[in-house]
Amino acid sequence: MSEQEPAPDEIGIGEPSAQWREYQGAPTGTDIECEGWRQEAALRMLNNNLDPEVAEKPEDLVVYGGTGRAARSWDAYDAILAELRELGDEETLLVQSGKPVGRFPTHERAPRVLIANSNLVGKWDSWEHFHELEAEGKIMYGQMTAGSWAYIGTQGILQGTYETLAELGRQEYDDDLEGKIVATGGLGGMSGAQPLAVTMNKGVCIAAEVDAHRIERRLDTDYLMERAEDLDEALDKAEAAADAGEPYSVAVEMNVADMLETMAEREFVPDVVTDQTSSHDELEGYYPSGYTVDEADELREENPERYVEESLDTMERHVDAILDLQEEGAVAFEYGNNLRGQVEDHRGREDAFDFPGFVPAYIRPMFCRGRGPFRWAALSGDPVDIHRTDEAVTELFPENDSLTRWIELAQEQVSFQGLPSRVCWLGYRTDDDGITERARFALRINELVADGEISAPIVVTRDHLDAGSVASPHRETEAMKDGTDAVADWPILNALLNCAAGADIVSVHDGGGVGIGNALHTNNHVVLDGSELAAEKARRVFTTDPGMGVIRHADAGYEDAIDEADRSGVHVPMRDRR
Repeated sequence: MSEQEPAPDEIGIGEPSAQWREYQGAPTGTDIECEGWRQEAALRMLNNNLDPEVAEKPEDLVVYGGTGRAARSWDAYDAILAELRELGDEETLLVQSGKPVGRFPTHERAPRVLIANSNLVGKWDSWEHFHELEAEGKIMYGQMTAGSWAYIGTQGILQGTYETLAELGRQEYDDDLEGKIVATGGLGGMSGAQPLAVTMNKGVCIAAEVDAHRIERRLDTDYLMERAEDLDEALDKAEAAADAGEPYSVAVEMNVADMLETMAEREFVPDVVTDQTSSHDELEGYYPSGYTVDEADELREENPERYVEESLDTMERHVDAILDLQEEGAVAFEYGNNLRGQVEDHRGREDAFDFPGFVPAYIRPMFCRGRGPFRWAALSGDPVDIHRTDEAVTELFPENDSLTRWIELAQEQVSFQGLPSRVCWLGYRTDDDGITERARFALRINELVADGEISAPIVVTRDHLDAGSVASPHRETEAMKDGTDAVADWPILNALLNCAAGADIVSVHDGGGVGIGNALHTNNHVVLDGSELAAEKARRVFTTDPGMGVIRHADAGYEDAIDEADRSGVHVPMRDRR
């Protein structure tokens, strides 16, 4: 990127839409603007992504993760809304990197919206080429749930972080994180979930964050307990809470590399060290050491090349500090932000991968069984509807103590942002009728909508931290047993299969939380409006989607996946025909 090129935040996205200013979030209630609820769900979820309570910089169309946008420009946003209002029940709208580009006659069971974001041909699949196109207004970075209109605020990643830390507690400490200190960085749209996920697991969290506004936001939404004046105060309070066995979280306004280096110098070794800063994007997502936020923003604008180099220098120090703390006894893992990959690629440090990613360390056994994030939003805007779904999921799975505990904790501690929403991890495991866990719950929600116990349709979607919808060698598919970390056929098959199964929105993205060229991933939505058609779609999609996780890992040779395929009747041709 040359100094003459505009920085991504200077792109001509236009002035915020008058419609957006009027909406200020998703429309709610039972009256709809579109031809049907499937189209209305897309309109509401897009606007929910851009709710000021939800998005990081909604006036710039940025939802989270540096520059993860919901639409390419404000003109494109207005055009998408107009198309959704006119979209028929037998038509499909095409959205290319945040811009509506076509509408075709299809059929009732086809997706209403198909989305592709940030995808580049392999030889040109780099941040440099992406930024050239972005500066010309020809592409946008969709992250994953930003560009697929599936973001539900910080809660969206909270449960995945909770599950990761719960498994860490089981593996490393035979129980939970009581009396243990977790040191981490980042309190942005995704990373802001970390303090609450730690305290939900009974631990103590010290989080470094350079942006005071983000700290205040996490305090206001109860994801964080306190803010310390300096690191000394944070360490003292964290140690006192750990000694007392009390859950506690505290933020300190400083660069995470500086914080971890200081800990190492003082021989203060946290029990766990991780990070969730936006290091996938060295220009827009990560802050170099030695600058205030305003100073860094000015540097980015005036000299982006220097900004990138200083970010990468800080990342190298960041990794070194984690390695130092790991050597002193801390449990270290990367939480999926490509910090290690950046340091390896740009600073030639192969030892950057001397601490693991969270998926091979803690999550993969769940992926093998098709288990992953199932998230849903109440299109009515009424929290009562989410509370009814909470009852339903615990009634369906009374034997799942972990799920029940999560729902109880979420009800007590999670503040809704935008449309009332919830997330829990469900898998493939079939019942005696051959219906998967996810399908059982979706069908139950659909019944509650049909019976009027839920006042308006529920839309179900998920995150890209999922079993069978991602190829991400530094994250979901890191260190695969058969070496197929970078094989991207699987997410493409996932998207194609979910189209065939009848998902209402299907999307395919490059980049996600690890950056352009480092991942390919897909998402889907199903609208549960109480109809027989919705039940038919739910039964199929919530079989195919988690089923892709089972066959992907069975194909790689994981015994847990093979066992799940045998247990739940998933057909694996090359194995079943031996």
